[in-house]
Amino acid sequence: MSNDTLKNNPLLCDPETGICEIPEFKSNEAATSSAQSKEKPVKVIYFTDPICSSCWGIEPQFKKLKLEYGNHIDIEYRMGGLLPDWGYNSGGISKPSDVAHHWDEVSGHYDMPIDGDVWLEDPLHSSYPPSVAFKAAQMQHKDKAILFLRAIREMVFLQKKNITKWENLALAAEIVGLDAEQLKYDFENQANTLFEEDLKLAREFGVRGFPTMLFFDSSGNKETVYGSKPYAYYEMAILKLSPDAVKSEYNKDWKTLFSKYHSLTAKEFSELSGIPRNESETLLNELSDKLRLKKLTTKNGAIWLK
Repeated sequence: MSNDTLKNNPLLCDPETGICEIPEFKSNEAATSSAQSKEKPVKVIYFTDPICSSCWGIEPQFKKLKLEYGNHIDIEYRMGGLLPDWGYNSGGISKPSDVAHHWDEVSGHYDMPIDGDVWLEDPLHSSYPPSVAFKAAQMQHKDKAILFLRAIREMVFLQKKNITKWENLALAAEIVGLDAEQLKYDFENQANTLFEEDLKLAREFGVRGFPTMLFFDSSGNKETVYGSKPYAYYEMAILKLSPDAVKSEYNKDWKTLFSKYHSLTAKEFSELSGIPRNESETLLNELSDKLRLKKLTTKNGAIWLK
């Protein structure tokens, strides 16, 4: 796949850099110390998008970071607007079906299950509706909004559901305990303004692709981790800003992990438990065989649910 093609389509995330990049990005390096944390030593602004395959790819590292440094960092989720519509494209990839094979390839690269056939069976016209829905979810409950984001990602990456459709967004809201009617009202009203604020902030910080994590200390000093990177990159960003940070110990047995997370892939379970990747899948399969967990198998891997 040529570099020009990758640049022409934000859904063709570059596995080598781990980035889903916005087309024709223009930077405005203006934002500064407004991102400082007042409560915890380090604040993280995470720019992401519901259909960013590289963002799905960092879920194992990101979960571990929150478990080990959650008492030290304050994470703020911002939507970046990966795919406004299909009208931006001037060449190369010109239609949703062209993305299907690429998502299958990305699945293998990140060792995270992704079924690209959604782009053949029920393609999305934009990533803006699920992004606005996430902002509406944040208005109700910040923690449940994070669960909502996970739910709609599982829908689009694993279940081949079009998450621009309201019935799927409403179902995700019900699954995580949000008020679907309130979500719809906010989705149609103030959440749009909040989403525009996220896009503006991304431009001000010069964010040109996803995932992007900006780490700040109380003095406004900044570290940036751009794209999908190994766990050590995120940990080092924290330690550079706060050398005295000590990571928390957590219980790594499967029962505890699945009591905290409703679902885990084999890669996520391996990252969180410390069990080698091939052994982690064997254990998860044994647990599903014994009906201790449920297993959802997709074209490119599986996910286990409590």
